[in-house]
Amino acid sequence: MAIPTKLLLLQLFTFSLLLTANLTHSEPSNNRHSKEYCAMYDICGHRSDGKVLNCPYASPSIQPDELFSAKIQSLCPTISGNVCCTETQFDTLRSQVQQAVPFLVGCPACLRNFLNLFCELSCSPNQSLFINVTSVAEVSGNLTVDGIDYHITDTFGEGLYESCKEVKFGTMNTRAINFVGGGAKNFREWFTFIGQKAPSGFPGSPYAINFKSSIPESSAMVPMNVSVYSCGDTSLGCSCGDCPSSPACSSPEPLPPHDEDSCSIRIGPLKVRCIELSMALVYVLLVSCFFGWAGLNRRRNTTQPLDSSKPLLHPVEEDGINSEMKENILGVKVQRHAQLSPVQRYMAKFYRSYGSWIARNPSLVLFMSVAIVLALCSGLYNFKVETRPEKLWVGPESKAAEEKKFFDTHLSPFYRIEQLILATVPDPKSGRAPSIVTDENILLLFDIQQKVDQIRGNYSGSEVSLPDICLKPLGEDCATQSILQYFKMDSGTFDDYGGVEHAEYCFQHYTSSETCLSAFQAPVDPSAVLGGFSGNNYSEATAFVVTYPVNNVIGDSSNENARAVAWEKSFIQLAKEELLPMVRSKNLSLSFSSESSIEEELKRESTADVITIAASYLVMFVYISVTLGDAPQFYTFYISSKVLLGLSGVVLVLLSVLGSVGVFSALGVKSTLIIMEVIPFLVLAVGVDNMCILVHAVKRQPREVSLEQRISSALVEVGPSITLASLSEVLAFAVGAFVPMPACRIFSMFAALAIMLDFFLQITAFVALIVFDCKRSADNRIDCFPCIKVPSSSRESVEGGREPGFLERYMKEVHAPVLGLWGVKMVVVAVFFAFALASIAISPRLETGLEQKIVLPRDSYLQDYFDSLSEYLRVGPPLYFVVKNYNYSSESRHTNQLCSISQCNSNSLLNEISRASQASDTSYIAKPAASWLDDFLVWLSPEAFGCCRKFTNGSYCPPDDQPPCCTAEEDICSLDGICKDCTTCFRHSDLVQDRPSTAQFREKLPWFLNALPSADCAKGGHGAYTNSVDLKGYESGVIQASEFRTYHTPLNTQGDYVNALRAAREFSSRISNSLKIDIFPYSVFYIFFEQYLNIWTVALTNLAIAIGAIFIVCWLITSSAWSSAIIVLVLVMILVDLMGMMVILGIQLNAVSVVNLIMSIGIAVEFCVHISHAFLMSSGDREHRAREALETMGASVFSGITLTKLVGVIVLCFARSEIFVVYYFQMYLALVIIGFLHGLVFLPVILSLAGPPQLNLDIEQQQTDEASSSLLN
Repeated sequence: MAIPTKLLLLQLFTFSLLLTANLTHSEPSNNRHSKEYCAMYDICGHRSDGKVLNCPYASPSIQPDELFSAKIQSLCPTISGNVCCTETQFDTLRSQVQQAVPFLVGCPACLRNFLNLFCELSCSPNQSLFINVTSVAEVSGNLTVDGIDYHITDTFGEGLYESCKEVKFGTMNTRAINFVGGGAKNFREWFTFIGQKAPSGFPGSPYAINFKSSIPESSAMVPMNVSVYSCGDTSLGCSCGDCPSSPACSSPEPLPPHDEDSCSIRIGPLKVRCIELSMALVYVLLVSCFFGWAGLNRRRNTTQPLDSSKPLLHPVEEDGINSEMKENILGVKVQRHAQLSPVQRYMAKFYRSYGSWIARNPSLVLFMSVAIVLALCSGLYNFKVETRPEKLWVGPESKAAEEKKFFDTHLSPFYRIEQLILATVPDPKSGRAPSIVTDENILLLFDIQQKVDQIRGNYSGSEVSLPDICLKPLGEDCATQSILQYFKMDSGTFDDYGGVEHAEYCFQHYTSSETCLSAFQAPVDPSAVLGGFSGNNYSEATAFVVTYPVNNVIGDSSNENARAVAWEKSFIQLAKEELLPMVRSKNLSLSFSSESSIEEELKRESTADVITIAASYLVMFVYISVTLGDAPQFYTFYISSKVLLGLSGVVLVLLSVLGSVGVFSALGVKSTLIIMEVIPFLVLAVGVDNMCILVHAVKRQPREVSLEQRISSALVEVGPSITLASLSEVLAFAVGAFVPMPACRIFSMFAALAIMLDFFLQITAFVALIVFDCKRSADNRIDCFPCIKVPSSSRESVEGGREPGFLERYMKEVHAPVLGLWGVKMVVVAVFFAFALASIAISPRLETGLEQKIVLPRDSYLQDYFDSLSEYLRVGPPLYFVVKNYNYSSESRHTNQLCSISQCNSNSLLNEISRASQASDTSYIAKPAASWLDDFLVWLSPEAFGCCRKFTNGSYCPPDDQPPCCTAEEDICSLDGICKDCTTCFRHSDLVQDRPSTAQFREKLPWFLNALPSADCAKGGHGAYTNSVDLKGYESGVIQASEFRTYHTPLNTQGDYVNALRAAREFSSRISNSLKIDIFPYSVFYIFFEQYLNIWTVALTNLAIAIGAIFIVCWLITSSAWSSAIIVLVLVMILVDLMGMMVILGIQLNAVSVVNLIMSIGIAVEFCVHISHAFLMSSGDREHRAREALETMGASVFSGITLTKLVGVIVLCFARSEIFVVYYFQMYLALVIIGFLHGLVFLPVILSLAGPPQLNLDIEQQQTDEASSSLLN
């Protein structure tokens, strides 16, 4: 994914190359081992690759002149007096040691020990005491050294390794020992690496060096044992980042793991969470108290005789309603009307008058209502769809969005990623995948690369190739991350380099071997190009990971991104049509992705489920048509059916959706694909409920009265509950507009307005359509063909009365009586409370996040790609710590508060990052950070004499191995070129405590950022830090923005991403507060995962607001706090049960599910409001009123609400998009079932046990016989 190496070529030669070449020289051949004697002196020849060879002649040490002695002292302060090297030998030593100095200069103790090792080998006056020439070779007629024994004490070797093992090489986010020691794990491995004789043309020593720690008993030799410095030495102290074992450095304190519920209790072998145990205890206490109360209440009731004057059930007349209800419907004025709230009285009065008016003027109402909505639809002219993921899932006001904008503006936007993952297929028997690192597979990858190189995208008639758009940090070669880089991306070198053996060699020596350098002259970390391995067992890798970094441009005024998208489309097409068949023929798997893949697949998703959505609408339409009609009878079906009415209702739903989209489009709000696919379904599911209730209410009216009175009475009966339900739904959806995620916020806004418009059309246009349908039926006209009138003989059967339907009979004869049984009530309460408390107990297990695979079509190629990322990738996303307003002036303490080399604060930013990386399990930081500041300070240092140099005129002088000091044609850079007079930029006396002044910092920073890294100076900042520092306005002494780059550990789950973001934020906050510097972390995925840091707070807050709003609405309309509290109780139970089902089904908590939870409150209201309203308005004892409410509204709730949603939801299980299946099929199916059980089972039981008192006392009726007779006529 990332390009850890894109920035430096330094790696080139293992440090061994650097140094060993310097030290070879010699003298006479008798093996005399004594003080002041040399084992080798002077140079007697050169190898074919130009490396010098020492003379194998023992001789007395030589007294140098004063100037030469001073030069030796500057590099080798332990050597004084006589020496065993010529000035030419010393200059060679110095020129090659300078290659290693930049790696180690940040830790003076390590550098001093390291220099002492080679100073003693080359120039010590007592060289013969610990050096023994073991073999010689003849070169051009002269004997030269071919092998030596170097006797060194274990004390020095151990001290050297311990002082250097933790020294960082920031440019590569790794340890310097990987470069100068081949990744040695101890000093013996390091010495073995150094002592290998390098083949001609390869980096390393020109002769074999055999490091030994023991001396033969008879020998006069003495092991070399100069003083060794600890990295914690105060005089040569290293930073805590380079020497964490120093007593001055506090031990790392890992951040505690984020645990939502760390409290747990062990009961025997069972470990339970505190919340689970608490809920169990609460359940036992609650059920015990309830059973006790219920038992006492029942005994008290049995001692009181029943009122024989009030029958348990009112007699049912022919028209299917009891006489008391009939009186109420017919407008009988009873005393209870005086106890209705003002809102209820107004609503009853309004609906009675409105019903009469609409029955008289259906055409006017239909025309006006439809015209209003059509006018709102006119805004569709500005309709636009948003498909960009960052605009869909991230709010512009989010902290992550602001940080991303700052990073992209001041530094550089993260590059575009194009990726291929080639993997072996697991063996069907063993289940293990074989290694992919074979000659055949590497050659196959070369074939794939050849096809990728031939890709030509088409942008505005011009061809676009990969080199046109790829990232090129150093030179003209793309920084492609591939195993092929070990062969310089050239298939012609595959056999020359040794095939797969060379690749396996490079896995271990990628930082130290020049032959392993990439074509773009930087080392390639095998963990970035291989996958499916454990630890450092790269040869066991089961996947090749090929990453093509492509330039990314903010604003894209030059159309660079558009050119990249054109290439990416061709890249994906090639992968699908050619690469996949090629790979599968070799029994391998291939997954792939481009930067624009997700956006393109989201666009494709918009048409992926058209058939499924259409089928869902069709099924719901068929069901509506059937359920709105009367019980089917063959001879009257064509009259009593409501197909045309149902179709009209569906059209009204679509109009309400279009009106909502039109309004927001006119306001400039872009729509989303999910709006166009889901909102019509949701509004239809919600709207059908009210359509069924309205039609059933009209059917329940006595047919003897006029149509105007039937419509008026029906609206009086169900209008308040429909209003209450719709208003609650609108409020619940509107609360979703506070969710930070734009896609879900916009969805909620569109849905709220759509439901409001749907309610408006239901009580206007749909009621008018009911009037027309009643007239059609009364006139004996055929449904769907109202122009056709059937003979009047059939009319008597139609008008002869309406028999109760199956559901009505079931509710009256089975459902209500069974729920009335005392034992059933106890079981119902116990079971429902158990589910509710169990759901609360497991709800903390609800995971946060939204898997990317979920939002894509099931057949998307990205499904396999995301699986491969999780399975194979061993490198985490890049992590940048961004520092704002860094004051580099001499007076400021910022420099030492940020850096991690010698004399930096122990609690500096980079030292703390290094500490955090040691506790990667909790910090999610994989490596110390690459630090431009550390490398800049080292580059400036006089010790790094090959780096910051200047000509005599003060201009920048490059290292000796770069033009113009050394031309590309030269194999060896001589010391006699035009750069021989270059000097280091500063002497120690020019610096203040080894730190540059403000002016020095200001002048040399651009030099550093433009300096190319090379063997002579690996610390050059070009490529590695080109975009790490914002130089705009830096002349003032303040750098507005700079970044320090590291990596997260591999993140495989949504929880990993969330916890990594949280840990980085907490770490940065702690460091910022400690240092009083503005620091924030940035990674490309933060912008998508920030919402999950407080998703629980957002969810619970919005749910509480929605429930509170519904309680207030219910209270205002019903004037019964008791009834409203019961509704809220049931809603909360439905909500927590739904959350429990989310845990069981593995549905994550994210903005989509939060909106669904909020919407579930609005939808669940319908399961409760109609039953509770009917209970509140009925008379009698609680038992009777509960039965009456079920008999009156139970069938409508079951058929109009439960079954309608059920048939529509079930169709969604066939959707191709996983998000529909998970978040709409599974969640809505669970909601429908849970809502049905609570609304038609639990709620009637609770109402029968503890329902609110009746609003009507139903005492003396105040009406006249004349009024009664007039109403009945």
